[in-house]
Amino acid sequence: MIVLAAHGTRDPQGARVIEELADRVRAETPVPVRVAYADVRQPDVTTMLDAVRGYQAIVVPAFLAAGYHVRTDIPAQIAASGHRNVLLAGPFGPAPELVGVMRDRLEWAGYRAGDAVVLAAAGSSDPRALAEVRVAADALGALLGVSVQVGYVATARPSIADAVARARGCGRRVAVASWLLAPGRFQRKVLEAGADVVADPLGVHPDVVDLVLARYQQAQRQLAVAA
Repeated sequence: MIVLAAHGTRDPQGARVIEELADRVRAETPVPVRVAYADVRQPDVTTMLDAVRGYQAIVVPAFLAAGYHVRTDIPAQIAASGHRNVLLAGPFGPAPELVGVMRDRLEWAGYRAGDAVVLAAAGSSDPRALAEVRVAADALGALLGVSVQVGYVATARPSIADAVARARGCGRRVAVASWLLAPGRFQRKVLEAGADVVADPLGVHPDVVDLVLARYQQAQRQLAVAA
């Protein structure tokens, strides 16, 4: 079983995106797929694992960087469940597939060559997570052939508004690439940052579906080796 563990949002549209992503994964595999949330929404990971105690479960964290929720919160929720047959897969991280999706979303939003580009990320107090965001920004820059600045919606600095203002000082249009998975409060803050072009979050995309399955399959191989 795949337990797709997302952050959680109070925004119904964000929750619908996660459920649609799970539906797309179900369409590609006979493996049962359930959704759980690390925060804000229910069911949390502990509750979901309690409900599927009779199954081998692989928890796939749908997170773009490995911060607190991936390194601490989700493992604690797994431990609290007492589920004896569960493995935590790797998070999405700055996977090349997702950087490609981010580039596509930016171009669909109206990015033009010559625009200053800012990557908008959630932010984290964990420097390892921020380093992964920088990897994503550099990879996007390599695809576009430009230097990409980073702005954060919460916790880290510079804020997305400050990053947009700094980029605008170059006298060019500013395009923001959204390094977020689904709509919600964070994406609304990105829209309010004053950029000329704002891309949608990664959302439901065939490459995101493929990455969920890839993380599941990697975890399955780990189990096979351990056996």
